[in-house]
Amino acid sequence: MKCAACATGEAVPGTTTITVERDGTTLVLKAVPAYVCDTCGQDYLDAEVLAEVERIVEAAVDSGVEVLVRDFPVKC
Repeated sequence: MKCAACATGEAVPGTTTITVERDGTTLVLKAVPAYVCDTCGQDYLDAEVLAEVERIVEAAVDSGVEVLVRDFPVKC
């Protein structure tokens, strides 16, 4: 798929790192499956991966953790 950010690159399967700050919690997820532009590096998540990221963020916030760094679950 063409990259919406630069309009010249192709988004190809890869991984990315996502950092989320919410309600006093900072969460870093590494090795998140994504489509990554081969020109500008813009990343895109599919709906299934995004839903899992949201679930992980909510669980971290609910648990009261301040900082969490982890690899993305392999099941996605």
